[in-house]
Amino acid sequence: MPVITIYHVPGTRSVRPIWLCEELGIDYKKEVISFDASFRASPEWRRLNPVGKVPVMTDGDLTMFESCAMVQVLLDRYGEGRLEPQRGSDDHALMQQWSWFAESTLARPAGEIVNHRRVFGEKQIPEVMAEMADRIRLCLTAVDKAVTGRDFLVDYGFCAADINLGYSLHLARGHVPLDDYPNARAYFERLAARPGFKNALT
Repeated sequence: MPVITIYHVPGTRSVRPIWLCEELGIDYKKEVISFDASFRASPEWRRLNPVGKVPVMTDGDLTMFESCAMVQVLLDRYGEGRLEPQRGSDDHALMQQWSWFAESTLARPAGEIVNHRRVFGEKQIPEVMAEMADRIRLCLTAVDKAVTGRDFLVDYGFCAADINLGYSLHLARGHVPLDDYPNARAYFERLAARPGFKNALT
């Protein structure tokens, strides 16, 4: 079996595939790299990730650079039906929905806040920052409603969607506190207490 290598910077989206590997007991190698802009712009790194971001995962001849896609490929190759509802079921559809939501809807405004601060520094545009924060709040409202009266996102129980969304909540809470969203906060606390999440953060 090829050695799965996940190129990792603590706290970045590499948390997702690492967390999944931890939950499934998949053997993998964690390759900690520099987050320095000069390294990420280097030809060496751009050969692995053409836009200079993190993470990258290699599995044999396969090289990937989108974290949620990595999660699905790991499920397909090594999950053996674990952490994934039956394909074609409503729960599987909802798992996909929340996985896409995690990155394309919730993580996006949180990332834009980080990018805006990096680019504009002390010349940040308050209206832009406020809009991004409002978009996070809208997402948190949706999550809060979705986990009302349940431990995880779908009836199946803990699954890959919780990994994908759990990371996005970890990212978002640095910009908008979860205190006003008690169900979402309790949900995140359940996720954050899992050993796999803790191991993936380092």
